[in-house]
Amino acid sequence: MIYEDTWKVAGALHLATSLRMTAPSGPALRETGPDRVSYAAWTEEGPVTVSLEFESGYLRAATTGPGAAAELAAVPQTVGLDDDPSRFDPGTGLVREMHLRHRGLRLGASGRVFDTVLSAIIGQRVTTDEARRSYRRLARIAGEPAPGDSGLVLPPLPDAVLRLDHADFHRLGIDHTRARVIREAARCASRLEEITTMDREAARARLEAVPGIGPWTAARVMGSAWGDRDAVPLGDFHLPNTVAWALAREPRATDARMEELLEVYRPNRRRVIVLIKLSGVHAPRYGPKSAQSVMTTLERD
Repeated sequence: MIYEDTWKVAGALHLATSLRMTAPSGPALRETGPDRVSYAAWTEEGPVTVSLEFESGYLRAATTGPGAAAELAAVPQTVGLDDDPSRFDPGTGLVREMHLRHRGLRLGASGRVFDTVLSAIIGQRVTTDEARRSYRRLARIAGEPAPGDSGLVLPPLPDAVLRLDHADFHRLGIDHTRARVIREAARCASRLEEITTMDREAARARLEAVPGIGPWTAARVMGSAWGDRDAVPLGDFHLPNTVAWALAREPRATDARMEELLEVYRPNRRRVIVLIKLSGVHAPRYGPKSAQSVMTTLERD
């Protein structure tokens, strides 16, 4: 059975960009245009495939699978329809220009904690491209076909991840340290999913209680799954430099300096970080690249 609904959207919406912030990634997500996206996900009622289209101020959704009704009700939250970009006042300067250029960006909340935790852990201490390749391979071997004929693959469930051994992770390009953290997160997945019902501080504490999940990973999960529009990932190798260059034309910075520059944008610091990334701003690079300089993050929780 297919469930459908339509919502009138006040203001701009860039559907594909907004969903990249919350929807499952890899083979669970397909963009056929900036305003047409499909994704596959798990709900408490079972798997679901969601097709979304934004046209002439209306967001239309069609869902199929055992979780169709539940996910249809969650679409506005996932897309971020309650996030009105016009309420954000970036002042003058570059951030204002970025905000106007990407005025359709909505920051929602997926409510899918383990999916986000899994992706974030894979992204620890490696390049973005390496992380994406590893996650895609993992989803292909541990995921399941999504409902319908979309060809999408559901994100791996905790039990499927726990069935993998260290040799499997090695073949996926995931080292022993990250594999250990992934398995630990999978074992306590049900407790992690509970953070969506907690306040910000309690949710972060629950996440960081898992060995191997620190401030960088927790911030990614809080932003995407919990919906924290003020989350700042600390411990990233490049991000402080990028933020400092965009906001103060300083080529190098520490986490502390990044937080200082972002303070004026509280409680929208995550939005500013996302805008900077979308705008393609990069701090100047000095000298040859080293193995360390291409790491996404140095987190070793």
